Amino acid sequence: MNNNVLLPLGPKLSQQLLLSVAEQIKLPLIQISRQAELGSMGLSSDFSQIRTIAENGLKLLDSYSLGLQLANMHSYELAPEAVSVSSVLYEADQQLRALARLYNVNIKLNISGRYEPVMAHRQGLQSAIIGLASALIEALPSQTKDEQTTLQLATHRCRYGIVAGVYANVPNLSNDTLKRGRKLYGVSRQPLVNVSHTSAAGIFVADAIFRAMNLKLHVSRHHRLYGLGVVLQPSTQLAMV
Repeated sequence: MNNNVLLPLGPKLSQQLLLSVAEQIKLPLIQISRQAELGSMGLSSDFSQIRTIAENGLKLLDSYSLGLQLANMHSYELAPEAVSVSSVLYEADQQLRALARLYNVNIKLNISGRYEPVMAHRQGLQSAIIGLASALIEALPSQTKDEQTTLQLATHRCRYGIVAGVYANVPNLSNDTLKRGRKLYGVSRQPLVNVSHTSAAGIFVADAIFRAMNLKLHVSRHHRLYGLGVVLQPSTQLAMV
């Protein structure tokens, strides 16, 4: 796998991605509008909730912008670096905590073990992981009857390299589901209808970022949980000591 080769999105996929993001952004805007309406009526508004909702929407827009930038770069403009997957997942965990609390989701880091660095675009990898996790955090409350559910940010080794992904109890998530979603996003309001009641734009933005990095988003299982992840190639230049 050559991480130095970048794949363009193409005009059709770019348009689909824009429509998916636009549909997703409606949700935080509606939520903020409702909170503002409560405030105008003299009722209490949760300003920390408003901030979390707004920040999550901005992260999605930033990731969308990054995906387009990466897709339009030439291979010589993008210099993959040796990246610690564990540190990327840790930083993503910190950025997702507030959103997870909003949806009553418990985030758990599963990074036990020693893994050598991988070659990747760090910002792209981190943005993609946050996008995947955000989409699943929003989807999980409708997937279970439990008062609180858990989302794992995990890394593990497979026969093809080192996997970085997000995992939860989402049995309806499959490669066929993802394949259909890729055809429907930007067209249907719920391209992953069995998984999420939203446009799940974070997943498709992550997919675009990985595609630009010549990586492929796939559905996998880890510790009996279903998830979305990407296989990364270990760095031959640097190893964990």
